[in-house]
Amino acid sequence: MSGTVSFKNRDRFLQLGIAIATLRKMRGLSQEKLAEKANVSRSHISAIEAPNLAHPFSLEVFFNIADALEVDPADLIQASVFPDSIFKRNE
Repeated sequence: MSGTVSFKNRDRFLQLGIAIATLRKMRGLSQEKLAEKANVSRSHISAIEAPNLAHPFSLEVFFNIADALEVDPADLIQASVFPDSIFKRNE
C-alpha cells in the first residue's frame, strides 16, 4: 500500500482516525491494548489516530480495529463521515 493519501480522501482518513481514537478512549483502552487486540503495532494505531496526519491503512487493519473495538465496521465509518448533504446545504 502506498504511503500517501489522495487529497480527496485525506479528510476521510483523518475523520476515521479521530473516530477510532474516540471510541478507543470510550472503551477504556490504551493504544497499546487496542494494538494488541487488533494484531497491529502501537505505532500503527498512533499513526492512524494522529489528528494532523492522514495515514492510509488496509481494510484488514480496519476490520481488525473494528473487531477489537467491538463495533460493526459500517458503524465506525458512519461515525466518522458527515454526509455530503450537510456540506451542500450552504451552497
